[in-house]
Amino acid sequence: MYRKVFMLSKLTALLGLALVVGLGCAFGQEKAPDETIKVETKLVSVPTTVSDRNGRYIPNLTAADFQIFQDGVQQNIEFFAATEEPITVALLIDTSQSTRPVLGDIKDSAKSFIKLLTPADRAMIVSFDFAAHTLSPLTNDQEKLKNSIKSAEIPKQLAGTTLRDAVYDTINTAFKGLTGRKAIILLTDGKDFGSRISRETLLYGMEESDTLVYTVFFKTDDRPQRPMFGGFPRGRRGGGIFGRFPPIGFPGRRDDRQRERMEQENRIAEAFLQQLSDLTAGRLFSSKDGKLKKTFAAIVDELRFQYRLGFYPAEETGDSTLHNLRVKVSRPDVSVRARGSYRTQNK
Repeated sequence: MYRKVFMLSKLTALLGLALVVGLGCAFGQEKAPDETIKVETKLVSVPTTVSDRNGRYIPNLTAADFQIFQDGVQQNIEFFAATEEPITVALLIDTSQSTRPVLGDIKDSAKSFIKLLTPADRAMIVSFDFAAHTLSPLTNDQEKLKNSIKSAEIPKQLAGTTLRDAVYDTINTAFKGLTGRKAIILLTDGKDFGSRISRETLLYGMEESDTLVYTVFFKTDDRPQRPMFGGFPRGRRGGGIFGRFPPIGFPGRRDDRQRERMEQENRIAEAFLQQLSDLTAGRLFSSKDGKLKKTFAAIVDELRFQYRLGFYPAEETGDSTLHNLRVKVSRPDVSVRARGSYRTQNK
């Protein structure tokens, strides 16, 4: 009896000792080394393009050739990728009423871009008018992508151009959690109408993303077609000798004002697209230069071979903060394109 009690007491003591040791180990692990802190800190990814004076990609650079500065303070480069990688692309097609004269060109441009992708790449097709419509989710099936582009049509009745919504939803839904080389190809006249997302909110969101935005600007004139009567626009008030029906060469003052207004809207739209591209280290192209096939080939090469740098920033307070970024390359006579700022996300 005493022996059993003694053995039981001894066993209890051993179990208690093991429990104390186990708790001590667990407590020691809670004071974990530096790796734990680093895992909880978000890596800031900085896609970077380096080219010569002629715009040609410069290969074979190493991490030692780069320097990253946050708010003027040099950071340690803790991630570096210089090899060819698959790309993930969202093609956003403007199908609003204002693009009716150029929709055929927009769709042809989108198909030309798809042909440049490899089986390892993925793309999705989104059209936007009064709302954003996902015509094809991310896939590497080129036939499916081309058929989706073909199906993009201008709505017969509802009006709207939810450009900002389409871009915002892409980076926060379709691209959420994706790593690697990501880009949005935006084919549009840039005139937003009816988006729930404000301009400021979109730009704010792009500062938190490492997605590049390449915009192709299609200049449009969306003046409404007037009913015709007797070969002349009905009701036009001009300055010609025939009163309401000025002869050729004497445009009405209303048309002049409307033309000026449309030109102003085009300038504002193009300036916004430029801002969106610059903010993300993408580029703005114009459809009127007639070189879109070369443009798309350059975009694909740029995405496929760009350098990707990464660093872990200092511990943040938890508030969303905008930081200035600068990337320098030690080679002479090179052009470096990378985003100039990033915003930390709220924890």
